[in-house]
Amino acid sequence: MSSIDRSQSVGGTRTYEVRTYGCQMNVHDSERLAGLLEDAGYVRAPEGADAADVVVFNTCAVRENADNKLYGNLGHLAPKKAARPGMQIAVGGCLAQKDRDTIVKKAPWVDVVFGTHNIGKLPVLLERARVQEEAQVEIAESLEAFPSTLPTRRESAYAAWVSISVGCNNTCTFCIVPALRGKEKDRRPGDILAEIETLVAEGVSEITLLGQNVNAYGSDIGDREAFSKLLRACGKIEGLERVRFTSPHPRDFTDDVIAAMAETPNVMPQLHMPLQSGSDTVLKAMRRSYRQERYLGIIEKVRAAIPHAAISTDIIVGFPGETDEDFEQTLHVVREARFAQAFTFQYSKRPGTPAAEMDGQIPKKVVQERYERLVALQEEISWEENKKQVGRTLELMVAEGEGRKDDTTHRLSGRAPDSRLVHFTKPDQEVRPGDVVTVEITYAAPHHLLAEGPVLDVRRTRAGDAWEKRTAEKEGKAAQSAGVLLGLPKIGVPEPLPVAASGCGCD
Repeated sequence: MSSIDRSQSVGGTRTYEVRTYGCQMNVHDSERLAGLLEDAGYVRAPEGADAADVVVFNTCAVRENADNKLYGNLGHLAPKKAARPGMQIAVGGCLAQKDRDTIVKKAPWVDVVFGTHNIGKLPVLLERARVQEEAQVEIAESLEAFPSTLPTRRESAYAAWVSISVGCNNTCTFCIVPALRGKEKDRRPGDILAEIETLVAEGVSEITLLGQNVNAYGSDIGDREAFSKLLRACGKIEGLERVRFTSPHPRDFTDDVIAAMAETPNVMPQLHMPLQSGSDTVLKAMRRSYRQERYLGIIEKVRAAIPHAAISTDIIVGFPGETDEDFEQTLHVVREARFAQAFTFQYSKRPGTPAAEMDGQIPKKVVQERYERLVALQEEISWEENKKQVGRTLELMVAEGEGRKDDTTHRLSGRAPDSRLVHFTKPDQEVRPGDVVTVEITYAAPHHLLAEGPVLDVRRTRAGDAWEKRTAEKEGKAAQSAGVLLGLPKIGVPEPLPVAASGCGCD
């Protein structure tokens, strides 16, 4: 039986589901995994389906209990797989790269284990596991093909990730990512810009440049100003309205990057720059190659060049050896920097990292108390900073799935240029995700803004056209599939909700 016959031998075309854990790199990789599977003839399982024919776990290894969560989820699927001939389970990502053969030993019902460097092999490994009727474990030690050369199924019609590098050259003591993603490898600028131009031609109007340390771009190709040049080149792409990037490292944040941000109109006034700790002592123990003064100096320069920039960060509380004075230094930086938002984490041991073996592990009770103080302070600052937006007139890119209460409040949601989330009154005319509206901010909460008055302007965009086209195609395929499989039309089936992504905050 051929692979095509096998894929359609039970109930029509085989379905797939990708479950993503961790950072933006994993989210982007999952879009590639979905693209690979669809290119191989699989179709995405309907939202809420009991189980797909192929379930792929794209894992994260930066949390202490990441493996427990994985094996719990695998255990939940074991009886479903036993009762469903032909169902397959694959495990990829950072935890797969780290644990390798352990996964199949602990969960022998897993069919495929693949790593961070060979995601392009997934369809082949699934087919091989099916033919040979045994688990396939294939972990590459170095990158086989840059992920952006692979097919993709983007979650958004109007916004896209664009990977500019993979891997990391840093040795932070709390982070296992460099060991799992490898040394930094940069893409050629021409390849990046060609991908962006292709995306824009498809209707994308916002791109996010993605890298483990995105502003270290150029170290692999020998050009220290490569990242600022790339930002300026993005500014010359017609039809590209918004450019963002994540996540930069303070060590590599140079004046030419700040100038490029300030002088390139479509580079948004937003910066996410991980702090991790405000204490020089703790930063040294973390092997972070900057100190408090350097970090605050960058913030000062960014604010001078881009007054309305919204700056966010990542902070770890309770790193081994952190004293009360060390923690007070973190609070000091938070007060000085006045972050629009901070992603705060209680330190947890990452197996395989130097920090996991350090003396001075902080008691949970102490870490919790410090964490609560930090969160309370940042909530206060976030609210105060958001209140400064009241009365401003902002252009929002209308978003899909951002406002969970939009249906009940009769509002829509969008992102301001600085990425703040804004809920606004639904106008009489049609507004689609990807379109741009102009509103006046009337109210501020710690994590969102409201524009309760009438929408001042609606600009229909090519991005909105792309969303509308994709939605129509999706509805057409769903109707066709329902007719072929059941012979009867389906009614009252709700549209699937978008999947929310989360970051690991370990840059």
